[in-house]
Amino acid sequence: MILYPAIDLKDGQAVRLLRGEMDKATVFNDDPAAQARAFVAAGCEWLHLVDLNGAFAGAPVNAAPVEAILAACPVPAQLGGGIRDMDTIEMWLSKGLARVILGTVAVENPDLVRTAARAFPGQVAVGIDARKGRVATKGWADQTDVLVTDLARSFEDVGVAAIIYTDIDRDGAMQGPNVAATAELARAVSVPVIASGGVSSLADLVALRDCGAGLNGAISGRALYDGALNLAEALAALAPGGRDAGIGG
Repeated sequence: MILYPAIDLKDGQAVRLLRGEMDKATVFNDDPAAQARAFVAAGCEWLHLVDLNGAFAGAPVNAAPVEAILAACPVPAQLGGGIRDMDTIEMWLSKGLARVILGTVAVENPDLVRTAARAFPGQVAVGIDARKGRVATKGWADQTDVLVTDLARSFEDVGVAAIIYTDIDRDGAMQGPNVAATAELARAVSVPVIASGGVSSLADLVALRDCGAGLNGAISGRALYDGALNLAEALAALAPGGRDAGIGG
C-alpha cells in the first residue's frame, strides 16, 4: 500500500484545512517545494498535491508552486483542484504531472472523465469527496445527492487509474479514517481505491492496509506536519515485509 504525503496549496503556501473549511487553514510551510523535497528525502514514492484555491475558482490558481514542486522532485505527483477541462488536463500532464485528479467534473461532466481516461491511460484519477456517503463538489462547498458507490461504479470500465475517496468529516480532524466506508467502496469497484481523510497515526495506516479490501494507498497530511506520524517509519511499516513499529498487540 502506497503512502501519499499531501501538500495542500492555498495562496502559494502549504496548508491543512479542518474538514475542508478554507477559513480554518493552518500554514505549515511557506515554501511548498521545500516541503516536497523533505517528503522525498524521507523516502516517499509519490506526492499528493491539491490546489485548494483552484478547487473553488474552477481553474488553476497555485500553478507556480506546483511547477516548483515538479521541478524539484523526482517522484511522481498527482494533482487535484480546478482541473475541469481537457486543456487544463493536457497542460498539467505536459508539465510532468504523473496523474490528474478530476473531482467536480466527475459529477458535472462525466464524459470529460471518460474522454480524458481514454486519451491518457493511467494518468487520470477520480476524486470522490463525500459527507455521509454522498458526494460534495466545488471544493466541498456544494453537497449533492449522488451516492459515492454509484459515482464510482459509473467509471468502472473507462480506464480510470484510481479513485481517491475522501471522508470530509474526517479530513484534518485527526480522528482516524473511515475504514469501513473506504473498504466498502473498494470492494464495490474494480478500480484501485486510495483512502484520504483522517489518517492520524501509524495504527490508522495499518488498519487501512489490513482492512481486507486491497486498498492502493492512503493520503496523509496534517499528521505528518504535526509529527503524529513519522513518514520514514510509516513507509517502512507499509513496505513489503515491513514491521508495524510502535503499535501494541
